[in-house]
Amino acid sequence: MGQSDEMAAFLRIIDRGGFAAAARGSALTPSALSKLVRRLEERLGVRLLTRTTRRIALTAEGEAYAARARDILAMIEAAEAEVTAGRGRPRGHLRVNTGTAYARHRLIPILPAFLERYPDITLDLALTDRRVDLMEDGADVVLRTGPLEDSSLVARKIADGRRVICAAPAYLARRGAPGRPEDLLRHDCVVLHGLARLTAWPFRGAGGIVTLLVRGPVTTDSAEALRDLALAGLGIIRVSEVLVRGAIRDGRLVPLLEAEHASEEVPVWAITAPGRHRMPRIQAFVDFVAAHAGE
Repeated sequence: MGQSDEMAAFLRIIDRGGFAAAARGSALTPSALSKLVRRLEERLGVRLLTRTTRRIALTAEGEAYAARARDILAMIEAAEAEVTAGRGRPRGHLRVNTGTAYARHRLIPILPAFLERYPDITLDLALTDRRVDLMEDGADVVLRTGPLEDSSLVARKIADGRRVICAAPAYLARRGAPGRPEDLLRHDCVVLHGLARLTAWPFRGAGGIVTLLVRGPVTTDSAEALRDLALAGLGIIRVSEVLVRGAIRDGRLVPLLEAEHASEEVPVWAITAPGRHRMPRIQAFVDFVAAHAGE
């Protein structure tokens, strides 16, 4: 077994969460994979994995080795894809990380069609509303909205959107509707914690854009929970329109301050590490999402 095969086997163990799971569908048994890791650790002189009866975990050295291994295998795959273009179809395991709201309202509905078109691709979908480090989390593609923070990565804009301010009729009946932006300072505004820019709501003023720092009794780390809190009548929210489009359409949420609200563009990005964006399975996924899940 060559070094690239060892790397691939090591990553398979990590991605599947253990030796038994990694062995399924593989030519190697769980014991053979365990021996492979021991030989690799002996050759490198470091411990890559910590093992218990129930789980495995990467050591710091294991995380560094896994990140490098992913880059190397990606380069090999990209090189082979360039010289065999058109001879086959995309295949392999794809790790995608995205937010809960985008997954529920845009991504998950199109996944059956994607997997039907590309039956040789398997998918690992991780959902979180916190900002993730693409390299540390081992994702092939990260789908995120809002401004980009790391210019060293490869980003492709796959959709545009806008934000909307809204609240449930029950809240408005209890507290009244804000007639002007300044009224929000006396209202309960429910926001995502950890993202300071989302607590500064922008409005058009006589001298240009004015931002108001809002607050309320509840914060959350989930955009989906934000919508549910508003539906429960706990306060006013400002979120991507795609998240509340259906609730506004059927009257469960009411848009507010539409004329005054300065709704900035909310782009949706597909973010990959340099070099990996040319991998066939990643290209196929990003192209498909851009064509079918954009607004």
